[in-house]
Amino acid sequence: MKPALKALIALTLVAFTVSACGNGGNTTNNVTTTTLGQELADLDKAYAAGLLNEKEYKEQREALLKQKR
Repeated sequence: MKPALKALIALTLVAFTVSACGNGGNTTNNVTTTTLGQELADLDKAYAAGLLNEKEYKEQREALLKQKR
């Protein structure tokens, strides 16, 4: 194989590799935030639905309150 052809193939592979490293500058960040009130309401719903026992409910509630202080 001729050196010029080898160089062309190598440059082509590098170009494809580099072009695949990004997403064309299109970046999407999805950030979801909840308030302490919403988290506590969700926790209350889970407890009322029987998904948590009383001990778990109290531990999770205390953890939420400590985290937000």
